[in-house]
Amino acid sequence: MFKLKAITKDGVERALQKVERYRLLNEPWAAESICLDVLEVDATNQQAVISLLLAVTDQFGIEAGGDVARARELLPRITDEYQRAYYAGIICERRGKSLLRRHAPGTGPVVYDWLRQAMDGYEKAAAIRPPGNDDALLRWNTCARIIMRHALESAPEEEAPTLLE
Repeated sequence: MFKLKAITKDGVERALQKVERYRLLNEPWAAESICLDVLEVDATNQQAVISLLLAVTDQFGIEAGGDVARARELLPRITDEYQRAYYAGIICERRGKSLLRRHAPGTGPVVYDWLRQAMDGYEKAAAIRPPGNDDALLRWNTCARIIMRHALESAPEEEAPTLLE
């Protein structure tokens, strides 16, 4: 196949600026590729790890891209506990919203479950957030409003069959 060309450490900052630009242009594949290049030369670069997670979640609902497992694999690489909880919520929220956009019959309970998982992540993040950082609360409220606006509910619990004696 191809041998990928390595970028220089001096080019990391500029490359990360391009990641943001490609995400804004709705080209998450290009952003993902650049993040992978950055992480090859600076494996612990937190901005690259988080941007890669976001680029992967930008692909939820687009063709075969946007794998939840791939996004979750990045969480242990985030060194800050608050950010790890916050981005765990982001993954779930974006997955839920991508399913909601499909308008497929019967997905309401699945969307509800994804959004509730997101809200759990945001609650964990809110409990340890830095002073003045209400991002997790804002995201929690967004999920709550989506649930209420679309009247989403969890799946009804199946009743155990009654056995005749």
